Amino acid sequence: MAGFDHGATHPKEVEDLAIAARNARYGMVLFLMYLAIYGGFVGLNAVRPDIMQWTPAWGLNLAILYGLALIVIAMVLALVYCWLCRGK
Repeated sequence: MAGFDHGATHPKEVEDLAIAARNARYGMVLFLMYLAIYGGFVGLNAVRPDIMQWTPAWGLNLAILYGLALIVIAMVLALVYCWLCRGK
């Protein structure tokens, strides 16, 4: 009975080390960008928490807006990473 050997049915993917290194550099740069933005959020909360009560738009305080922006920025950076690392 064919197909019951639980083995791989396709050959293993060959990984190009140069492409993997390039993708790792992209990931590190994007991570450091996000880390700087997140560090600003944490630093602002640690040093000047009174600023987070400021209500700049839509009746939401800066803490909520900054937190939502962190989520959106993380998603955008993930899409940028996917775009940069796409196959050629």
